[in-house]
Amino acid sequence: MDVSRALQIEGLSDVGRVRPHNEDCLVIKAASGLVVLADGMGGYNAGEVASGLATALLARGVESVWPAMVAHATREESKERAEHLLREEIQFTNQAIYRKAENDPNCAGMGTTLVAGLFYDNFVTVAHIGDSRLYRLRRDLFSQMTRDHSLLQEQLDNGFISIEDALHSHNKNLVTRALGVDALAEPEIHSYEVLPGDLYLFCSDGLNDAVGDESIRALLHRLAVDPAQAVGQLVETANSNGGRDNISVVLVKVLSEFDVVR
Repeated sequence: MDVSRALQIEGLSDVGRVRPHNEDCLVIKAASGLVVLADGMGGYNAGEVASGLATALLARGVESVWPAMVAHATREESKERAEHLLREEIQFTNQAIYRKAENDPNCAGMGTTLVAGLFYDNFVTVAHIGDSRLYRLRRDLFSQMTRDHSLLQEQLDNGFISIEDALHSHNKNLVTRALGVDALAEPEIHSYEVLPGDLYLFCSDGLNDAVGDESIRALLHRLAVDPAQAVGQLVETANSNGGRDNISVVLVKVLSEFDVVR
């Protein structure tokens, strides 16, 4: 199942203006409709190891079995199988990172956030862990499709902090879930209907910490006809606002329906 004609996918990862190296990693498999983005953490260069393992192993695992799984499935079966596959492959990937961190002293304590999207049959199945995000722009409605697994989000949910105070909080980067730090991962996985004209933005927190949601929405709305330019402009804006973290962005524009021919 090749969905590349129905989706325009553009991606960019940038080191930013402050960090000495890039611990973000992204993988795009256009024909398979797969996007994987990770933001690594922990130890000297170990964040790069964790995010690199996460993106490579998850992409390879999904691509190796997904075509056969979806070939003779109904739409609802495809959705169930996509969610199951992502959950299973994330657990396998988590184990690989966890073992590497345990066995290699240079990688002790490493982990990574993850956000992944699998597009098929006019659905997208989204898996995430940590604070890397997925947004959707549908006509004029801009929505955050993932909810951060972070201390700051928990404080917001429990009413301990206001949205205004959260913008200046020192707890922005304290995640409560990550890949590779425990023997079992706890991803959230959801599926959504996809419509032609939708824009899906996958990003690490280097973007949304530096650029507010309303500014992201306005930029996407203005540059919706040119996703490649939009991606470049988002990264440039984050850098202009300080570039204090690595910045990774993937933008998926839905050009047409992409149901499976059975």
